[in-house]
Amino acid sequence: MAESLWRAIAVYRIAALIYVAILVVRNVGFYAHPMLAWPVLALTAAWTLFTTYAYADQARRRPPLLVADLLVVMGVMASSAYIVGEHALRTGRPTLAVAWHVAPVIAWAVAGGRRGGIAAALAMGTTDILVRGHYDQAGFTGTVLMLMAALAVGYLVNVAEVAQQRLERAIQLEAATRERERLARDIHDSVLQVLALVKRRGTGLDGEAGELARLAGEQEAALRTLVTGRAAEPVDEHAETDLMALLDPYASETVSVAAPAGAVRLPAGVAAEISAAVAAALDNVNRHCDPGTKVWVLVEDEPTAVTVSVRDDGCGIAADRLDEAQTQGRLGVAQSIRGRIADLRGTVSITSSPGEGTEVEMSVPR
Repeated sequence: MAESLWRAIAVYRIAALIYVAILVVRNVGFYAHPMLAWPVLALTAAWTLFTTYAYADQARRRPPLLVADLLVVMGVMASSAYIVGEHALRTGRPTLAVAWHVAPVIAWAVAGGRRGGIAAALAMGTTDILVRGHYDQAGFTGTVLMLMAALAVGYLVNVAEVAQQRLERAIQLEAATRERERLARDIHDSVLQVLALVKRRGTGLDGEAGELARLAGEQEAALRTLVTGRAAEPVDEHAETDLMALLDPYASETVSVAAPAGAVRLPAGVAAEISAAVAAALDNVNRHCDPGTKVWVLVEDEPTAVTVSVRDDGCGIAADRLDEAQTQGRLGVAQSIRGRIADLRGTVSITSSPGEGTEVEMSVPR
């Protein structure tokens, strides 16, 4: 969309140059200094060719080129006060930059949005009014039209950028969904069936066979969640993403994930930190609790905060155990959980007692 707009500016500038040339030929006899009109017209043509080439490359669309474009066109317009003359301008003769002077305003609007376009329109409109020397309704009409054009083009550019981002995001999600569906078919026909068979045959057995069946059951549940759950959205850290797309893969035979019916939208960087803190809490359960310990992950989406609770029915934690572990240099809870949530300006509450499980509650403000 942006490339199309830059090409449209080039076409407009060339068409405006032709119009300027026709007006100069028709009105040169009324100018105060007609011989100077031809060098200015040549400069106008040369600058049109240069900007058509310069704006064609995205790498050259920088503030120096935009500022130079605005100043050159303002200079051509300002020269009209001497070349065309005050009397000819007051009788309705156009300036040497008539219509052509709108091109840099549109370029600023495409490059800088509505604010850039308005700034350029005000600068160009002020120059036009000063050159013409009359401050009536007719004198202000050109400036108002440029402001309207800057607003319209700037708004169009903003809409086009949002539409482009949404289109790219939809394409990525569609590709991820198709790949997931393909993998789901293949996995369902092979891996999931084998894991289910191992779990079914080994249930109730003792020793290593029973442990193998239990592990197979956990992996089957995790794999089913992966191939059928919500897809993690490939967005940058400043965009919003669904927190549940990151937490759902943690579900297994021993881990239950409960969430609101709708998506829990958070900035991608915030969601990633919360997910990492939940992973650290689950890792603590695996390290310190008996195999098969049940874990419940509960997500609460409130208007002012998002709260994630990780509760287990394991062995629990002694009252002074966390402080002792931090003193000994084991900083898993201090850094992986509390540190991450503190960086998000959130709070962590750990409730536990020996033999009665542990609950880690993490709350992050929106």
